[in-house]
Amino acid sequence: MQTSNELELRIRAVTWEAPNIHSYELRLPSGGELPPFTAGAHIDLHLPNGMVRSYSLSNSQDERDRYVVGVQKDVKSRGGSRCIHESLHAGVIIKVSGPRNNFELDESAEVSVLFAGGIGVTPILSMARRLTSLGKTWVVYFSARTRADAAFVDELTALAKASAHGTLHLNFDQEPGGRMLDLAALVAAAPAHAHFYCCGPLPMLAAYEAATASRPPAQVHLEYFSAKEAPITTGGFTVVAAKSGKEVIVPEGKNILDALLGAGIDVQYSCMEGVCGSCEVSVLEGQPIHRDLVLTKAEQEASRTIMVCVSGCKSQRLVLDI
Repeated sequence: MQTSNELELRIRAVTWEAPNIHSYELRLPSGGELPPFTAGAHIDLHLPNGMVRSYSLSNSQDERDRYVVGVQKDVKSRGGSRCIHESLHAGVIIKVSGPRNNFELDESAEVSVLFAGGIGVTPILSMARRLTSLGKTWVVYFSARTRADAAFVDELTALAKASAHGTLHLNFDQEPGGRMLDLAALVAAAPAHAHFYCCGPLPMLAAYEAATASRPPAQVHLEYFSAKEAPITTGGFTVVAAKSGKEVIVPEGKNILDALLGAGIDVQYSCMEGVCGSCEVSVLEGQPIHRDLVLTKAEQEASRTIMVCVSGCKSQRLVLDI
């Protein structure tokens, strides 16, 4: 997974994209090039309220002088998106970590079928930009409640018109005559060699996983931005920080990350839901119980790494490379 050092970036512009959705353009205060990223990547914003939150990059990976993220103000916000909308204005300097990519685009695919739901359009937009620059065939199905709720729809529409091999289908399920996408039918109609991508709300991702279940796993890609299950907090095991030799008992009611932080062991983290990959740590010994939405099934079975914010352990000891 890609990582990079923390950066101090200035918010150059804040743009209204749709009701409760703003885009934020970030640049180095002195100008110059930023660390490169690839389509599907995200960055972590270190917020004024102490939280760290991950957001997908929506701009082209060919742009080396800026990062652009889209943020929806969630009515159920735990403080992250609300803080961004209320506190981050043009001119503000903010600490940023990243970019990191858990949702990589397979550029060798002849056909890419991309499904986006609501604010999940942000990484899909970056992917469509990249596929267009490569001259690849792509189809985007973008769903929102209404056209007014669809952020970046004008950019996607213009991109499809300018692309020789790109197609955009818009679906507004709460407008007259609207209905939910039939993901199963769309996947079944796609070529056998097509690669599929999806980012959106949990019900859409569940339908997508069911629709693509018979496709080769290597051709199915998805990204969650919220957890499906609560973190494992059963406790009852010991975590060993190998670099310091410090041993930490994880009690019932706490997850591994909380126990480590409580013991003064520094661990990088962001989402606290197992969807961003920030807290990934190498496993040296022990049997993790995985609950993240980042690692593939094969990677979880191999148990070489663990997302300590949500996962647990079925052995008495878990030795981590920290």
